[in-house]
Amino acid sequence: MDFDFAEQAPKLMMLLWGLVAFAVVVGGLLVLLDAVPAFFARRREARFVAASASGAPLPGRPRSREGLFATFFLLPTVLLLMIGLVVPALRTTLLSFMDGGSQNFVGLDNYRWMFADDSIVRVLVNTLVWVTLVPLVATSIGLLYAVLVDKARLEAVAKSLIFMPMAISFVGASIIWKFVYAFRSEEQEQIGLLNQIVVSLGGAPRQWLLDSPLNTLLLIVIMVWIQAGFAMVVLSAAIKAIPADIVEAARLDGVSPWQMFWQITLPSIRPALIVVVVTISIATLKVFDIVRTSTNGNYDTSVIANEMYNQAFRYGQNGQGSALAVFLFVLVIPIVIFQIRNLRQQRREG
Repeated sequence: MDFDFAEQAPKLMMLLWGLVAFAVVVGGLLVLLDAVPAFFARRREARFVAASASGAPLPGRPRSREGLFATFFLLPTVLLLMIGLVVPALRTTLLSFMDGGSQNFVGLDNYRWMFADDSIVRVLVNTLVWVTLVPLVATSIGLLYAVLVDKARLEAVAKSLIFMPMAISFVGASIIWKFVYAFRSEEQEQIGLLNQIVVSLGGAPRQWLLDSPLNTLLLIVIMVWIQAGFAMVVLSAAIKAIPADIVEAARLDGVSPWQMFWQITLPSIRPALIVVVVTISIATLKVFDIVRTSTNGNYDTSVIANEMYNQAFRYGQNGQGSALAVFLFVLVIPIVIFQIRNLRQQRREG
């Protein structure tokens, strides 16, 4: 396939201007963040030298100048947040009260549709199943890995292998597991690992991703496989941070391994457990790639993020897609608030 530079020239020019704009903005910010502090530091040093030479008291830093200095550093972040987060969020919320073409105001019709349409209710139920099972199962498996691997031989190698799925994109992981679930008729040799095991045990091959609700659970396995490594790394670090004197005292008291786990290890790593569960919960609420790559949301496997994409970009229903996006945002808010309160409590206790 030949590449026609003349035909693609407008796109290449857009790409070039985009790169130039990116370089100018990022480079300008870096120069400002380097030049402005250096300028104020030189002025302050000059005032100190002049005061020392004249015997006058050393000048202090005015509070108004400190506020100006802080504002200067916060301004780029605030602008980026406004452009990339606040403005799109407000626009999406506004669109959720409009019709599919974003022309007419329809009030709460899009939100009523969300809970009245059977297919969308199924999407909401699937999302609830995902956000219930994935954090609990992934954290439990990660904790089991962390306990078993801790201080074992070849610990670093084992942790690397367990963590490896985190280095794979969700799309790549989904393609790998599609081969695991692959189906061929009984007359053909199976290429899917799961069907090959079934056939070896005397069973008949199945189209695993077509049967609901089993297909949703099989997609959840992919997410658990990815996130268990993350949970293992965080929880393993928390286990190693438990003070050695506490562990030694418990062993001198003659506690069993089971009592050590429930009475010493688990309470000691509780903050890390909360962080892992919250992080995985937020990632699960936003899951899109796995469903999109594996089933495209068909066969009753769709979740909110996938359906939001379908409504807005495939079916041209901007209002309904925006309503799903707002609902997803609302679901994330309690988790974020809980995490903020938990962090504040940890700081007070620390």
